[in-house]
Amino acid sequence: MKDGDKLRAYAQEMLTRNTILPAERGNIYTEDGQLLCSSIPRFDIHVDFSVIQKDSFYKHVDELAASLANLFGDMSAASWRKSLVSSFQSQGKYVLLKRNIAYYEYQKLRTFPLFNKGRRRGGLIAESKISRINPYKSLAYRTIGLYRENAQTVGLEASFDSILHGENGSRVDQKATGGVWMPVEGSEIEPVNGKDVVTTLDVGIQEIAQHALMSVLKQYDCQNGTVVIMEVKTGKIRALANLGRQKDGTYFEDFNYALIPAEPGSTFKLATLASLLSTKKVHIEDMVNCEGGKKQFANRVMHDSHYGLGTISIKKAFAQSSNVAMGSLLQRYYGDKPKKHIENLKKLHLHQPVDIGIKGERKTVIVEPESSIWSKTTLPWMGIGYGVMITPIHLCMLYNAVANNGKMMKPYLVSAIREYGNDVQTFSPIVLEEKIASDEVIAQLQECLKEVVLTGTGKSIRSPYYQIAGKTGTAQVADMGIKYSDRVYQGSFVGYFPADNPQYTVAVVIRTRPRSSAYYGGTLAAPVFRMIADKIFVGGIGSQEISKDSTKKKLPNGTYPAQYTIAENYRILTQTIGIPKKPEFPATSIVRPTYDSLQRLQFKQVTVYQNQVPDVRGLSLKDAVSILENQGLQVEVLGRGWVKNQSLEPGEKIIKGKTITLQLM
Repeated sequence: MKDGDKLRAYAQEMLTRNTILPAERGNIYTEDGQLLCSSIPRFDIHVDFSVIQKDSFYKHVDELAASLANLFGDMSAASWRKSLVSSFQSQGKYVLLKRNIAYYEYQKLRTFPLFNKGRRRGGLIAESKISRINPYKSLAYRTIGLYRENAQTVGLEASFDSILHGENGSRVDQKATGGVWMPVEGSEIEPVNGKDVVTTLDVGIQEIAQHALMSVLKQYDCQNGTVVIMEVKTGKIRALANLGRQKDGTYFEDFNYALIPAEPGSTFKLATLASLLSTKKVHIEDMVNCEGGKKQFANRVMHDSHYGLGTISIKKAFAQSSNVAMGSLLQRYYGDKPKKHIENLKKLHLHQPVDIGIKGERKTVIVEPESSIWSKTTLPWMGIGYGVMITPIHLCMLYNAVANNGKMMKPYLVSAIREYGNDVQTFSPIVLEEKIASDEVIAQLQECLKEVVLTGTGKSIRSPYYQIAGKTGTAQVADMGIKYSDRVYQGSFVGYFPADNPQYTVAVVIRTRPRSSAYYGGTLAAPVFRMIADKIFVGGIGSQEISKDSTKKKLPNGTYPAQYTIAENYRILTQTIGIPKKPEFPATSIVRPTYDSLQRLQFKQVTVYQNQVPDVRGLSLKDAVSILENQGLQVEVLGRGWVKNQSLEPGEKIIKGKTITLQLM
């Protein structure tokens, strides 16, 4: 027959198929081992009864049936036995036993009589499938991302897809009698599982950032906002929160606003001042005329937000955020050599991508003098943050360099790639510039940033407990289809704390909706910064030890406990302070550290009852939110510090999704 070989090959093809065995996708962790995203395997279980010996089957069937009944709880042992015997008598080769079982169930199943003999003698066939979960749900959702087959992947899931994915395996299946596909023995090529990604994120700091940002966005009905928290010495990003307003008025991590450039407004005056001071002809104690807050440059008039300022020091003008002062100084010293000023800005790496480790960063814009859009007013307006477009990540990096005494660190989000618990690749801090300016210039910049919070536009967030340095910014927005006439504003605050020993730099940028009544950076963004700084400083959250409150009882090793802690932290606490292990508490309970008459540390249990509002007064914000959200409640936060009052009474029946407001002190 002329086509015999072709037909035989076709027939063989119809009787066999190649099945992909997916690799297990790697996990995403924090540096301290908290799971941010994971693949949870599920299994469909089949049995090939034709390979099981008759005497072995009947010897173990009763025990196997009882084990299955105990594991799944869906049928009695007798019903399971009847089903198993029927399948064995028919010598089924690919009989479905159970679908979609969990990994721990599969592990137990493998130990049961008959099945513990493996596939060849026990007939157990397991087909795995993977579900991707994010244990913290919306927390840092846009940064972490969520992998879904045949759907767009974002964040770290997209950037590190090839590392997380691993290499798929394969298997040849053969069609058996009745149209059932059976794996061909010995045809399997095992998959190579993906590696894990370890991030620089700190869950505690991320929670604080997200709740602080959420509270202000809701209060003023803003369009979106972002918070970047960077560790000063290393450049590690400890939190990256992005919240956008949805059609129903709620907020969600829908876009990575930290990577989107916009005209920054007055927070850019730090770059302007750095360029001016580099001429060595300017000092912050020199006087500048603010001209009452109004001055004409060519065919445009520049205005201050606060009128009436006359001749004052440059430091005071910076603290009061005088546009006229900055525009005038820039025009005076760089009007005839604008290219030199642009070169100074480029030395600050504001024209280059930061590349923190996730996709989506858009290109910044710094207009060049040779550009067709350059005009006689470009330079002074550039000095106050217009005519340039940079991202919140760039702003955070710039201010962090000043906090770090001039050393500019590259912000980064991933610290290691891990395989089977061992780091196979690590990412160390990268220095972009050893010195962005001389020590004298950096000292002056630091002094000006402190003055903003002492006497200037940021004085509303001045703290009696630690010093803050930073700058407010307010810019009218004209991008992405928005016109200046729409009166959409971007309020920002970028700074660091404690100013005398900086540990964290925080950039807060919030965009309003059209014609909002509140839009100044000092009104919107600065309070978010203060809430974050207070909770990190007072709560001792994060890797940097920056506070010791003398009003608290000191533990034996010189540390200070929270007023309460949840039980899952109990073991770590007792190990840290080196005391003998106390009796175990249920994981759902709250534990309160107390002291007996001999000043020995004791622990008192406060139980959390299911479906009842717990009493979280006295807890840290982090622990209170964890407990309440696990009970199905939505949490709103007012104030700062520890939980003083709660809007729902302890013991009240919980209605899932209901909001509880926590008043902090």
